[in-house]
Amino acid sequence: MKKLGYIFALGLLTLLASCASVKYNTTKMQTQDFGQYKTYGWLPPIDSLSKNYFNNDIARSNILNTANQELESLGLQYSKDNPDVLFRYITIVNNKSRLVYHNNGGMWGWGGMGPWGFYRPWGMWGMGWGGGFSYPVGSEKFRYAHVIIEALDRRTNQVVWQARGSSEIKAPEKSINKLPKVVSGIFKQYPVKGK
Repeated sequence: MKKLGYIFALGLLTLLASCASVKYNTTKMQTQDFGQYKTYGWLPPIDSLSKNYFNNDIARSNILNTANQELESLGLQYSKDNPDVLFRYITIVNNKSRLVYHNNGGMWGWGGMGPWGFYRPWGMWGMGWGGGFSYPVGSEKFRYAHVIIEALDRRTNQVVWQARGSSEIKAPEKSINKLPKVVSGIFKQYPVKGK
């Protein structure tokens, strides 16, 4: 029974981790009336100086096709001539690093040995998953991608809304295929809801 509980907890943790794989952030001009925008257009994407996996036709198509569908579902119509609001996107891929921890398998915070053999009676190194003390043993590098979409008021040329979807990249091809889901999530942050 204990093993079944452990398997259930591990499955739940995996499910939660997969749901939280993309983080979204947004900001807007608080006094802006977004309901006034009826038509939209596109500005060219902003070039990123970072390593960019999304500078190709497939990625651009995934971003723009999904964005157009989302904008139409919000009640906006595409217009080449004098649109009310202009959108543009930016893609950024950063190299990052994070600490890697070791768990010595001791009891939950009730003493044990620290990483260099010193006695730690109150678990000063923190608790790891499943008990014991964990402490950093090194670092690993990984890539983190951001897709940013901005809305500019055409009359004032000011950015009035910006939203970002961010996630770790493990394989560039999978990240490109995941772009429609990320863009849909970004437009869920738009201040006007669909009709």
